[in-house]
Amino acid sequence: MRKHVAALDVPLAGGFAVVALLLGHEPPPEGWRPLGPAGYALTVALYATLAFRRRAPVAVFAALHALWLLHIALGHWPVVESAGAMLALYTVAASRPPRITAGCAAVLWAVWMLAGLSNPAHSDMWTVTAQSTLVPCVFWWFGNSARRLAESNARLSAVTAQLRREQAENARRAVAEERVRIARELHDVVAHHMSVISVQAGLAHYVFTTDADTARTALGTISATSGEALEELRRLLAVLRVGPEGVGETAGEGAYRPTPGLGRLEETAERVRAAGVEVTLQVTGERRPLAPGPDLCAYRVVQEALTNVIKHARPARAVVRVDYGAHRLTVRVTDDGKGTVPAIPGPSTGHGLIGMRERARIYGGTLAAGPRDEGGFEVLLTLPL
Repeated sequence: MRKHVAALDVPLAGGFAVVALLLGHEPPPEGWRPLGPAGYALTVALYATLAFRRRAPVAVFAALHALWLLHIALGHWPVVESAGAMLALYTVAASRPPRITAGCAAVLWAVWMLAGLSNPAHSDMWTVTAQSTLVPCVFWWFGNSARRLAESNARLSAVTAQLRREQAENARRAVAEERVRIARELHDVVAHHMSVISVQAGLAHYVFTTDADTARTALGTISATSGEALEELRRLLAVLRVGPEGVGETAGEGAYRPTPGLGRLEETAERVRAAGVEVTLQVTGERRPLAPGPDLCAYRVVQEALTNVIKHARPARAVVRVDYGAHRLTVRVTDDGKGTVPAIPGPSTGHGLIGMRERARIYGGTLAAGPRDEGGFEVLLTLPL
């Protein structure tokens, strides 16, 4: 109930009624009857309808003009109620389509003309005609402008809300993509280095009492590989810590270390050789610096492919071919392993191949992976340059 009362224009209706009663209390022009008790009651009833003008503008307009016609029929001065009629027309124009407003404006014109004809001896019909034509047009124009402005504001609010929803969705998508990127980086770092460490640890354990030199070499490889893994993990954590414009950067540890690229393939090959897989590197074409993104992508694909050889194809030999074309980089990793007994037992989750394909797609490239007809496995990456 309180909500409905708050929606009424009671103060406005009361203010208009008070002004009209004060005007009606003055002696009317010649030819019009002064307000009596019935006239005062009619005036109050007429302006009371304005309290509902926002909730039912057309109905209020009709009721007000019906009471205004009765007021004129009783011989009272029409000007006393004219302000309410003009406000009712403005309300209709501000909330209803022009075709409805045009009909209401015609009604106001007709009642105004009727009021002038009711006392022709004391009315200048040219003035009445001009007023009855001009006043509805003016209030229709102001009301229609207010309606169009309200509709424009509503559309703007809808567009703003939609934009906020899209911005929130883009922010959520960006966070999800960043999480996937970080997860992919961690997978590449951990899977490769831990595979090497696992193989070397098994070798060291196997020959610990029979071949001290081999065990010592394996432990050295473990130490070097774990150190490099820690270095790459620190680099990733440093990227996460350092905010915009270096916020959060601390002396000695906040600077970005260079991301790995094809220039470090020889180091990776040495680790894989230490794990028992013979690796051959072949580079053709004019070797040149690449953008950080494609360079890291190509490196991670080679790293993941060699890691899979360690995990699933030993004993095997692997060949890494890198071809720098004029407009395309081609990376091919092949092995001749049978793949029947995985070097590291356990089911494969397949995340490695998915990550490689996603990396290639990000930089406009393609990745194909599958068994070869002559045996073994092949991973082929192409990136546009």
